[in-house]
Amino acid sequence: MKVMTIYAHPADTITNCGGTLARHAAAGDEVVALILTHGGRMHANRYAEEWRKDDPDEAITGASLEDIAAYKKDELARAAEILGIAKVITLGLDDRYAALREDVVDRIAEHLAIERPDVLICDYPVNPAAATNVHTVATVSVLAALGRAGMFVRNLDDRAEFHVKQVFFTSLPVMAGDGLSLYGLRNDVYVDITDVVGQKVAAMDCFDSQGYSGLFARKLIEANNGENGRVAGVNFAEAFYRLNNETHTLLPVTEAARGEDPLTRHISYSRVDLRATYPI
Repeated sequence: MKVMTIYAHPADTITNCGGTLARHAAAGDEVVALILTHGGRMHANRYAEEWRKDDPDEAITGASLEDIAAYKKDELARAAEILGIAKVITLGLDDRYAALREDVVDRIAEHLAIERPDVLICDYPVNPAAATNVHTVATVSVLAALGRAGMFVRNLDDRAEFHVKQVFFTSLPVMAGDGLSLYGLRNDVYVDITDVVGQKVAAMDCFDSQGYSGLFARKLIEANNGENGRVAGVNFAEAFYRLNNETHTLLPVTEAARGEDPLTRHISYSRVDLRATYPI
């Protein structure tokens, strides 16, 4: 199987679904990441914090946008290697990109048609009309590109049409696991990343330019993936929301669901001390 992620910024793929990608890579699946912007202006902690010092390092404060973008690209490359991401594609758009653009949709559609992934992972589009959230704009661009890739005709476009099997959204703005709350909107797929959480910590540690390394990496995983793990009944999990319905020959009750013990699950999913196991 081929898994492809499309996100706005270099670190998004790692923070949102890095553990899931590590599991797919370990299972022998091909993982490809497409990043839309260079991320030079996004979370530029390394440079902003240096300016606050009484005697700032001119090698850092004098960095150009190209220098910062190259630094972040290197961080992503190192993180991708840790997780087993086989291919990283960067479009290099400026972070100020904040609207649906035909040229961007065309470029994403072209990469979809070339890579032909089985499943796609991207951010949940909080509001398709909101241009203030670049993550939303990125996903709306992806959805438009999926439609465009589905209309390719080989004798007209030199590419065959492409239709992805499933789209998984991350960062759904709810945490509850109860299907009767929040008008039924909830994450509907959880991936247990406990066995690979160390890889995710190490990958996040690569992004020191954003202040993601060290304490923040561990806090984010404890808070976000730890809470998702609580809902899923495991130590750490990543949560997803499916775009397309799925058809099964039998009701899809998982092995994890059948083997769960509601009486003791709160003990079993609290066994890993992340900061002790993966110290800074």
